[in-house]
Order: sequence, then C-alpha cells, then structure tokens
Amino acid sequence: MKQLRSFWPLIVLIGIGVVLFFSGVLDRFRPDNLAAEQANLQALIAAYPILSALAHIGAVTLAIATGLPGMVVLIMAGGMLFGVILGALLNIIGVTLGALILFLASRRAFGDHSHGEQAPGLVSRLRGGYLAQPISYTFFLRLVPFFPFGGVTVALAWLRCPLWLFVTATALGGLAMTGIETWLGASLAKNIGTNKAISADLLHDPQVLWPMIGLVLLALVPITINKLRAPKASAPPAQN
Repeated sequence: MKQLRSFWPLIVLIGIGVVLFFSGVLDRFRPDNLAAEQANLQALIAAYPILSALAHIGAVTLAIATGLPGMVVLIMAGGMLFGVILGALLNIIGVTLGALILFLASRRAFGDHSHGEQAPGLVSRLRGGYLAQPISYTFFLRLVPFFPFGGVTVALAWLRCPLWLFVTATALGGLAMTGIETWLGASLAKNIGTNKAISADLLHDPQVLWPMIGLVLLALVPITINKLRAPKASAPPAQN
C-alpha cells in the first residue's frame, strides 16, 4: 500500500495530461487559431504583461509536467505572442519547471528501484552507458530531439539522476530546441501580420525557413554524436 501511494503524484499528472489532450485545449493554440485572434491577444498582453507572462509559464509548466503530447504548439505560441527573446525566456522557465515536477513525481514513484530487470526497455538500453558517464549521457538525452521529452524525464528519474544535473541539463538542453521553436513561432507571427493569414507563402519566407532549417540540423545531432562516439574500427593486422 505504501508503494502504491508513492505512485499517486505521477498517476495524477498523467491523468491530467490525458484529460487535457482529449479536451482539445491545445487546438486553441494552433498557429491558424492564434492568427485569427492575434490582434486581440496582443492587446491583452499589452494591457496585462506580467499576468500574461505568468499565465504562459503556467500553461507550459502544466503541459510539460503532465506529459501532454503536442506541447510544441504552446512553445510556438510563446514566440508568436511574446516575440523571440521574451517568448524563449518564458518557454524555458515553463519547460524547466514542468520537467522538474514530472521528475520529482517519477522519482518518488520509483524510489530506489534501480534494478536492471525491473527497468523499462528504454532505461535498460541506457543504463550501462549512463552509469559510466552520467553527465555526458544526461546532456545527450536532453539535446536529442528524437527522444520524447517526457519519456526522457521519467527515464532520468528511474536512473536516479542527481537533481542539480537534471535541472542544469534540462535548462541548457531545452535552450536549443525551445529557442528554435520559439523563433519559428515569432517568424510565423510576423508573416501572418503581413499576409493576414497562413498561406503557402510561408515556405518562401526566409524568417520562417531559417528556424525550420535549424530544426532539421538539430535533428541530425544524434547521428553526428553517434558517429563521434562510435569506436574506431581497428586496423587490420600487418601481414608478414
């Protein structure tokens, strides 16, 4: 019973995420929906800047803490509504806080269950390398966009990643991905402000293309790192 109680915070978070996902709340933050309300939202932010910033941080924190799929629309919304610099700052704060909540809930649930035979598949594959080089592996997992953000958070909790290392890697690792997605959102906002709608012209706008190229390059990170980390093939023995 005591072990079951330790899972309740994680179960509650996941339950909230499921409810939010099926409620369709993220649809309100899609670029096309924001485009229709951009002028009103900008006026609201100008009238209540601090409250609006706190509300955005809270929304991102909730999305990350509950593992809500599709939270990228919230990150892009931050760029569309607050601009690149302020939007990125608010997004990173929300991402870090949300990840910390999910991490602590997961670590409470798992306790010291670090035995390899009990670990999920992802954790089992990472365990050997992680225990050998925890710092490099923690940053690697946070920098690779292919790994699900919530899944990595739960995995690091199971692996008993030190709290200071988790927060540092999440803040710095999120800076790259979150920054590019915020930049893309801000570029969409500027294009929408010019064209008054989302159209195919976006594909010809350099301000939209550059962050998209950045996302592609970031997606190549795991391939590059794997090649650098791969052991060099031993040279064939010399023949007498």
